[in-house]
Amino acid sequence: MTITCKQLLQNHSPAWKQATVHPFLQQLPLLAIEPKQFNTWLVQDYLFVVEFTRMLARVLAIAPQNHFDILLAGLSALKDELNWFQEKAAERQLNLKTEKQPTCVEYCQYMESLAAMPYPVQATALWAIEFAYNQGWQLSGEMPEPYKEFAERWGNTDFTEYVSMLERQADESLQNAPENIQKQAEAAFVNVARLEKDFWQMAFEAE
Repeated sequence: MTITCKQLLQNHSPAWKQATVHPFLQQLPLLAIEPKQFNTWLVQDYLFVVEFTRMLARVLAIAPQNHFDILLAGLSALKDELNWFQEKAAERQLNLKTEKQPTCVEYCQYMESLAAMPYPVQATALWAIEFAYNQGWQLSGEMPEPYKEFAERWGNTDFTEYVSMLERQADESLQNAPENIQKQAEAAFVNVARLEKDFWQMAFEAE
């Protein structure tokens, strides 16, 4: 039986909820997050996105040609996203040339390790990473300023459609994948869910 992205969400619903409905996100609409917490997230997420860009390039390198358009669009968007992060950091007088915290290091190392995995596994992980932000920034309700533009960046209709296309490509790649590769893809999904939860927790615990 072929596994799909929707089945992964169903099979691991508690883990996915922890990744996308976290106290950090829930307290943003209440304006209950301290600047130190949010700034920690912003800086570490920028460092994460730098490595995520490399991951997406590696996925593109082994993707079937009919998947190029979506992946190239994602890479192009990441260029704008990195510039946007730099602008947001400058507004807050934050130094982006800083060290990754252990949670960020672990996540980045995991993304790098995915390079050894077959395309269906990488495609599933890519979808899960993007979908976590697409859902996470929407599920806690409408965000007030100064967080509104962050929610709109990952919750807007264009990004939501992009994530849907990543899901379709992941499902397509899993359709004829052997059982062992499907199990690897499921493990990747579980790992992404755990690392997303840990990333929010890292920012939430910042002092």
